[in-house]
Amino acid sequence: MAIIEVKDLVKDYGNFRAVDGVSFEVDEGEIFGILGPNGAGKTTTVECVEGLRNRDGGSVSVLGLDPERDGAELRQVLGIQLQESRLPDRLRVGEALDLYGSFYRERANTDQLLEKLGLDAKRKTPFGKLSGGQQQRLSIALALVGNPRVAVLDELTTGLDPQARRDTWDLIEEVRDSGVTIILVTHFMDEAERLCDRLAVVDSGKIVALDTPAGLTARVSVEQRVRFRPSAAFPDSLLLDLPEVARVERSGPHVVVTGGENLLQAVASVLARNQIVAADLRVEQVSLDDAFVALTGKSLEN
Repeated sequence: MAIIEVKDLVKDYGNFRAVDGVSFEVDEGEIFGILGPNGAGKTTTVECVEGLRNRDGGSVSVLGLDPERDGAELRQVLGIQLQESRLPDRLRVGEALDLYGSFYRERANTDQLLEKLGLDAKRKTPFGKLSGGQQQRLSIALALVGNPRVAVLDELTTGLDPQARRDTWDLIEEVRDSGVTIILVTHFMDEAERLCDRLAVVDSGKIVALDTPAGLTARVSVEQRVRFRPSAAFPDSLLLDLPEVARVERSGPHVVVTGGENLLQAVASVLARNQIVAADLRVEQVSLDDAFVALTGKSLEN
């Protein structure tokens, strides 16, 4: 059942239209991703959903509430982790949770929340002394301290090291499993593939595609790629003559072969017949990044 409904959302800044007719629904219990490059309109879209910005057109409903009309009531059931937020350096972790918790009629158990987020030992630590990963965990704790039914997480893992990012992903999945519906704004492909049940691909203020991560890649291409390092030189025609092969490209010492079904078997057979060993052989499926390029005509740089 959809608990968030956005229809024909428009937001202008002077003569610039940042959000241009965006429509989507978010079902209860899912992680719904909004994926796109910086400046695509992702943050402005969710700020209209959160009630932090007034829309210039369209409608927004969150749990039956209009963010502009019912802002005070919505804030009791909506948790927000902003793209950029910073607390006073001297404010301690426990003090921050107590302060934010006082804004809500119902609040989470602070001790359980700190333990769940791995911050129990940091209760008396000032914000300025926390690592980047710990600050992100605290921002999640502050978004959850009001026991929200919906949480909006904007560019959650930007600036984190790889291990901290993976730990944060595990945490988000635990939050969803606890019954919280999540809108995740990101420009990281691996994050979107790992976490999101469905994705809205946003470009220049418009949704250009909306599907599951697997559905987005499936609609773009059924091509496969085989990459290997040959033990001996050979002409491209050796592989291009195969009906399964569409393209042969060179990337330094590696050969990248693109084609359709049964590509790996066809390439391996012809190489074996010509006594060529394929070292570092791997098969590459079409990725979400490939789908994004096909849908928008541009690469999404991290």
